[in-house]
Amino acid sequence: MSEQSLSYEQARDELIEVVRRLEAGGSTLEESLKLWERGEQLANICQEWLDGARARLKATVTDSPAESDSAAESADTAVQ
Repeated sequence: MSEQSLSYEQARDELIEVVRRLEAGGSTLEESLKLWERGEQLANICQEWLDGARARLKATVTDSPAESDSAAESADTAVQ
């Protein structure tokens, strides 16, 4: 599975497993370094998903009040 096709949930679940394995110990230094590097990659993937979701939410919230304000201004103009 390529990095681009990992969903947030898949990356998060794999990251949880990497952390579990690191915390359990028993790996060689080389294995631990590979796990750490993979964990960093997975954390970056999760952060990209979260940043994208935050931007979409912000755009939606930002657009909504502007539309409401425009509708209110139109209503005020019609009443006058």
